[in-house]
Amino acid sequence: MKKWKIAIVGAGYMAGEHAKAFASLPDVSIVGVCGRTRERAEALAAQYAVPAFATIDAMYTATKADAVVVAVNELSMSEVYPSCFRYPWVCFVEKPIGLDLTQAEAILDSSRRLGARTFVSLNRRSYAASRQAQDELAHDEGPRLISVLDQQDLASARASGQPEPVLTNYMFANSIHLIDYFCAFGRGKIEFVAVSEPWRQDQPGFVVATIRFSSGDCGVYQAVWNGPGPWSVTITNRSVRVELRPLEKLGIQRRGERQLTEVALDSRDKDFKPGLRYQAEQLVRLLTTGQTELTSIDEAVRSTALCAEIYGLRSAKS
Repeated sequence: MKKWKIAIVGAGYMAGEHAKAFASLPDVSIVGVCGRTRERAEALAAQYAVPAFATIDAMYTATKADAVVVAVNELSMSEVYPSCFRYPWVCFVEKPIGLDLTQAEAILDSSRRLGARTFVSLNRRSYAASRQAQDELAHDEGPRLISVLDQQDLASARASGQPEPVLTNYMFANSIHLIDYFCAFGRGKIEFVAVSEPWRQDQPGFVVATIRFSSGDCGVYQAVWNGPGPWSVTITNRSVRVELRPLEKLGIQRRGERQLTEVALDSRDKDFKPGLRYQAEQLVRLLTTGQTELTSIDEAVRSTALCAEIYGLRSAKS
């Protein structure tokens, strides 16, 4: 059996979770770790008995890895991602794509210029619950109503150690998880975004927007900043209503029924950080067959652009 060589850039929590998912696959070998903090990089590398490298260049030269998984903080993305794009490995990078839309578009441009094969770990698309919801909805081609409830607490984020530039752009760093559901489940192009309750940087509160797709699908986004509320997503068509609350849990209500039927969690989303094992499988599928369900960098920037329009930070590009 061929062993696909996977390199890791980053040595924090998410890098470790990705490494765990990839290492569980029989046709994968972790071959190296490169991290900003030498001690943490060596600790992660030691778990897989592989070298820790001081630079991305040195790691590629030594390993000739087939793919690189990049999980670094938001302030490092604009430097680290293009450094990875220069090599012929598949690049699988953590979201968000940059600190804001301008940075995301610059990273996308770099990926295109360098001919990189770049995919983004928008792992909530890869939840078993999200994939099963797509299957349920696919039986009815009629219009969909996509309702997303977001909640963010800047005081809590600050207390957790998030730097001020990230907090200023926290809709890109964290709300992107929720806003991406519109692009995942909404079909066609985004025709317009109507904001009825705008974002106020000086006084974060409620944000409400409606998104219209060329397919006839409609999205409603509600965010509560610095107040209580769960993350939840519901998608409804004429035949079925699916609810993700919490996001890794699926409930289904079919027409004529009055109650949600809960769907059992996939074991992969119990044994690993939800979505990551499936993403690892899809990266191996890409290396093996050229086919994958991973999210492209173009699609990830599309969600970033929608986030920017909802929050009045730049016009969306569909």
